[in-house]
Amino acid sequence: MRATIGEQASSRFGLGMVLCLALVWGTVLTGSWGVFPAVAQAQDGEATPAPEAPAASEAPAASEAPASSNNDGPKQQSFLMWMINASGIFGAILMVLSIVMMALVMTNVMQVKRDVFIPGDFVNEFQQKLEAKDYKGAYDLSKADDSLIARILSVGMSRLDRGYSAAIEGMQEVGEEENMNYEHRLSYLALIASVAPMIGLMGTVYGMILSFQKIATATVAPKPSELADGISTALFTTLEGLAVAIPAMVAYSMLRNRVARYMLEVGMISEGLMGRLPIGKSQPPQA
Repeated sequence: MRATIGEQASSRFGLGMVLCLALVWGTVLTGSWGVFPAVAQAQDGEATPAPEAPAASEAPAASEAPASSNNDGPKQQSFLMWMINASGIFGAILMVLSIVMMALVMTNVMQVKRDVFIPGDFVNEFQQKLEAKDYKGAYDLSKADDSLIARILSVGMSRLDRGYSAAIEGMQEVGEEENMNYEHRLSYLALIASVAPMIGLMGTVYGMILSFQKIATATVAPKPSELADGISTALFTTLEGLAVAIPAMVAYSMLRNRVARYMLEVGMISEGLMGRLPIGKSQPPQA
């Protein structure tokens, strides 16, 4: 049963990742074939072909046509497409990290819940069996339940023949192992929160290198539009790196504090329930 639940959680995580990737990349690829090439040609004065010499009667209209086309050209590119094209490979990496981060946050939020650690129905039923002195029934109940406190109690009751201290030691071992497993899953969020700003910083340095390359190779003072590509790459990648890192950092801190609080409650409640058992009088059967 427990292995089946773990396999279902892993399959849900993988399915969510595939759906998120397909949705985001489908949107990006659909919009990326837009007007950016046309806008780039319109902004480059040398790429636009020179108009033919108009007749004398058509001179005023022809003189207005290039001005109107130049004014309308840059407006064809949306802010989103500008950001996608300026970010480049760094933006693609940060987009993948953002999808992984969202999937990790949703998966951990579904797992780090009170019902997973300390379900109220199980605790009440376990206490009723202890009051009725049905210790074997309490042991069977803890073996059948998949919550964390049930696993800890089942291990403790299985070691009662060795004494109360051995039972408590076994319970602490299970609790430490489960705490390490939760910390391991949450550590990926901390890794994303650390790596994302570094990728954004790398894009910042790369964009500034592109801008300085324009300055170094130009024979005359470069136009601001020629430096805009590198500067936009630097600024957008910095923004995207912070946009991924800040939510990951906040989610990691909140989920880690919640795990610590629930683990403390599990330890206190489980030791309190074990203290109500008659040590050495009634031993549960070994699984």
